[in-house]
Amino acid sequence: MSRISVRGFAVASATAVTTVGAVVGVAAGDPGASNDLETTAAGTTLLTDIPVGDQAQVQTASLTQQADALASAADADAKKSAEESARIQAAKDAKAKKEAAEEKAKKEREAKDDIASRSERRDPGSFAPQSSYTVAEVKAMARQIVGAGQFQCFSNIVNHESTWNYRAVNPSSGAYGLVQALPASKMSSAGADWRTNPATQIKWGLNYMNERYGSPCGAWSFWQANSYY
Repeated sequence: MSRISVRGFAVASATAVTTVGAVVGVAAGDPGASNDLETTAAGTTLLTDIPVGDQAQVQTASLTQQADALASAADADAKKSAEESARIQAAKDAKAKKEAAEEKAKKEREAKDDIASRSERRDPGSFAPQSSYTVAEVKAMARQIVGAGQFQCFSNIVNHESTWNYRAVNPSSGAYGLVQALPASKMSSAGADWRTNPATQIKWGLNYMNERYGSPCGAWSFWQANSYY
């Protein structure tokens, strides 16, 4: 007769084997089985030692224990995975929220700076015409016309376009002045003295940057990406 060990169907633990022993004891009608559980687990209980009518019960109990153990492990893994996913998503949400708050604060600062800058500006026509201007004088004029909040961006563009030479001419294209207007005659919309008055050139350049890019800083961002504006 085949001798198949019950251990082949039991979960590999003393607890599982003990439970199987308990099922065998109860099935055999042995009231003292519960006192000999450890002895049974330590020994080798064979399927052939169990009454034929009770073998199915033993197998079912053992397989049920295995299924429960696997289900418990799967639940633990699923819970751990869900917690990790939640942690990662929370970190992403926190980062996005922080970036949005920083962007909002940046825009608010820029808006305040622009308002303050507008209050500090001078009208280009308020500068008395001169026969010539130094770079320092042109920069001081631009700072007052453009305003502190946008001056640095305006300055960056002028540095690249003309190095603050209000009479600069591009020999190839004919672009002219501080902001290298092309064609140069465009600047006449800001004043008839556009060829010789840096204030008129600054006025035209500022209007152009505001209308096309929203501000000198918007124009500077475009310039950095394209090397022109």
